[in-house]
Amino acid sequence: MPLTKLQFRPGVNRETTSYSNEGGWFDCDKVRFRFGTPEKIGGWQKLSASSFLGTCRALHPFVALDGTNYIGVGTNLKYYIEEGGGFNDITPIRATTSAGDVTFAATNGSSLLTVTDSSNGADENDFVTFSGAASLGGVITAAVLNQEYQIVTIINANSYTIVAREVGSLAEITVNGAYAATPIAANGSDTGNGGGSIVGTYQINVGLDTAVLGTGWGAGAWARGTWGSGASISAAGDRLRIWSHDNFGEDLIINARNGGIFYWDKSTNASAFLPAVAISDLAGADSTTPTIAKQVLVSDRDRHIIAFGCDPENDIGTQDPLLIRFSDQENPLVWSAQATNTAGDLRIGSGSEIITAVETRQQILVFTDRSLHAMQFLGPPFTFGINLISENVTIASPLSAIAVDDSVYWMGREEFYVYSGQVQKLPCSVRSYVFNDFNFSQTTKVTTGVNSSYSEIWWFYPSASSDSIDKYVVYNYSEQAWYYGNLNRTAWLDRGISQFPIAASTDGFLYNHEFGQDDGSVSPAVSVDSYIESSQVTMGAGDNFVSLSRLIPDVTFVGSDAENPYVNMTLETRNFPGVDYTMTSSNPVTRSATVPVEQFTDQIHIRLRGRSFAFKIASDATGVDWRLGTPRVDARSDGRR
Repeated sequence: MPLTKLQFRPGVNRETTSYSNEGGWFDCDKVRFRFGTPEKIGGWQKLSASSFLGTCRALHPFVALDGTNYIGVGTNLKYYIEEGGGFNDITPIRATTSAGDVTFAATNGSSLLTVTDSSNGADENDFVTFSGAASLGGVITAAVLNQEYQIVTIINANSYTIVAREVGSLAEITVNGAYAATPIAANGSDTGNGGGSIVGTYQINVGLDTAVLGTGWGAGAWARGTWGSGASISAAGDRLRIWSHDNFGEDLIINARNGGIFYWDKSTNASAFLPAVAISDLAGADSTTPTIAKQVLVSDRDRHIIAFGCDPENDIGTQDPLLIRFSDQENPLVWSAQATNTAGDLRIGSGSEIITAVETRQQILVFTDRSLHAMQFLGPPFTFGINLISENVTIASPLSAIAVDDSVYWMGREEFYVYSGQVQKLPCSVRSYVFNDFNFSQTTKVTTGVNSSYSEIWWFYPSASSDSIDKYVVYNYSEQAWYYGNLNRTAWLDRGISQFPIAASTDGFLYNHEFGQDDGSVSPAVSVDSYIESSQVTMGAGDNFVSLSRLIPDVTFVGSDAENPYVNMTLETRNFPGVDYTMTSSNPVTRSATVPVEQFTDQIHIRLRGRSFAFKIASDATGVDWRLGTPRVDARSDGRR
């Protein structure tokens, strides 16, 4: 009997049963397809030993005129600029008090300080920096008070609490992504109030890292639930802190969704990494400059700053979720539409709010909650025009769409889409698998990125049992194959200023991906466990038993760092589609065989019997990089009983 080649179609198919998907792959984790065959994905390593506070949901690379590489890092607590492995805090300032507006009160034996500042506007977890304070009289010295603090609790509109801490910058006490201050307990001498010269500088209010539910009568769909009872609906995307950012030359423009628009001037701010400043507060800014928006970007082709879902020229401070405004060409300070400039506005007539905008080479695609529009530069006198492309399309989140060349890919509410001149649903062989295990209350967390080295688009999303991102699904647009796995990443950058893709995790670190073979989130590094499993293989009509006696592996370990790399290959049998692979039997017949397959393994002798069998390859060792070829199996027909 000739050997049977184990060749399977590229990609994973979960839209049907394992039995009916014969000739395909059915399950996987941490693998990709290249040239039609599966291989383990690359490992990852921390970008640096430094970490940031909060959950990062936005990364933006840029290069200054002097050649310095930067990455903008937007979290729910801060906005940083990464340089050389360090995270520099440029979070905008919301308010600064007058000298003497702030006072402190301590309690003997407690590190908790009560801060009084009338109508301070702070929220829990906000950050404030004090200056000009004097010692309270004991261990709570002036140096202890005059530093940055995170607010613990809000007592009322005029008071809140902080925890007195040892002297040190916030970067020094950010450990593994957490605020790790050493508290200082007041003693009996700490009876002062800090003096009459204290100034409090408040950063913009922090955002949420988890979407909340709206409640009350009328929430949700009509007739959903008991009459008169409160219902719950997923919170709007603006409740989750999402940043948008873009470059105007070497300067940076940033926006906290449904918040202000800020400008960071590299030439004046980079030496000390001073906070970004509201564009409306810049010298020379006109009175119509928008102060609130859902997203900002810079049109690369024509150099206009564009604000989406912003406040209109004649009603500054009142947000219009469907309004688009753009500045004068090459001038971020002029927004008033005049015959002598190219500033202006457009308003979308379909949908209730703008979700996101994605720039391509020729146009800007603008998504609302139920439609897609194309915005194009026309030149004077209209500057921009906008056309409806499609209605009744959905998009999962502001971060779930990405441009690849002239195409835009995105995840919808229950479908995947591509636009390359027209909107099309992407045929997806894992659609049910993804959306049947999806936390729809946290849809706004979905983020996407491209890994151009492997022609891949990655979507990261929260599974049904998790409030945090814990899974991914990949579309390989070169192989037109889908695969998936488990991984916690909240933002992704393709290689560019770095030779590796860069991703953010909820542990407060950035990671270089496709770096080595292992998981470098811990030291020493651990293995990136990977596997892929085929659907069932039968002989003939499947009515005869199959006897398996020999497996001839075909796998390469090129790129492995391990001295003796290996994988596990498993053949497993079953008698009927609906039963488990392991059967109870008094006969001395092994229903599955798992053996180590080393680099120079020639053949493996086995004894298996069943009506169908599946093949699996897995790796759980460090330093291993593998790629499957075409293994063969000695499979013989073995009767009907």
